[in-house]
Parts: sequence; C-alpha cells; structure tokens
Amino acid sequence: MGSFEEEWARLRGGPSGEPGMRLASVPAADGGGGGGGGGGDADVQSTRPAWTAAGTAVGGLAGDVKKALTGLETGQTGLAAKGAVESAGAQSEVYASWKTYLEALSGRCTALQGRLERAGNDLFLTDDNLNGLFTELAKQYQDTPATGGQER
Repeated sequence: MGSFEEEWARLRGGPSGEPGMRLASVPAADGGGGGGGGGGDADVQSTRPAWTAAGTAVGGLAGDVKKALTGLETGQTGLAAKGAVESAGAQSEVYASWKTYLEALSGRCTALQGRLERAGNDLFLTDDNLNGLFTELAKQYQDTPATGGQER
C-alpha cells in the first residue's frame, strides 16, 4: 500500500484519468449511463436483500451495545461500597453519562434497523419518502452534550 497521497490520487482518478470511484447517477466517461434510472450499467444497485442485510447488521449492533452496557453495569457493582476512593463521585458521573449514551445508541440501532428493513420492503417509495424516514430518526436521536466542566 502506498502513501495517503498515492491512494487518494488513485481514488480520485489518478494520472490515467480513469475514475477510481463514480456515483451511480453520473454517466461514465465512455458514454455509459449511470445507475440513477437512466440506463446503462450501474455501479451501485439497491436490492431488498441488501437493505435487509444492512438492517440485520445494525440490529446486531444493538445487541452488542446491550452486552457492553451489561458489562459496564457489572463493573460498576461495589464501587459505592469502597467509599474511600476520592474519584468514585467522578467515576459515577462518567458511568451515568455512558449508560445514558449506550441506552440511546441501542435504541437508535433498533430504530435504524426497522427503517432499513422497511426501506428494503418499500423500494417502490420515492427517494423523498425514504429520506423522510431517516430525517425522523435524526430528530429523535440527537447526540448527547459533553459531560464535565459545566458549572453546577
């Protein structure tokens, strides 16, 4: 593998002028059509099994996040009993922050799984309708604010 610059040049098209990557909706240099419904060979194709596989993979991530949360909770057990540890209060705040984050992340993965599978099942929908599904998800699950350093 070459340097970053060499790899980036290859992806951009490099000295040969041959594109390393191309959007499906953009016609090829040889006059072939893109994949955006205009005919010709498509570089990107959408199939129901691909959407379902993506949904299943994201659903698997939700399960992995729940396992991580269980491990986090197990590691937290008994910390309050130690009492003499001065950093226990700060650690408790970090734990609460991570617990909230992981619970939201698991919920986001579950919601995204449903939307991906629905997109695969409803391929006949317009792009605007599909985009609306993901816009709703973005509104529901926003990133959590950073912890620490805020005045109380």
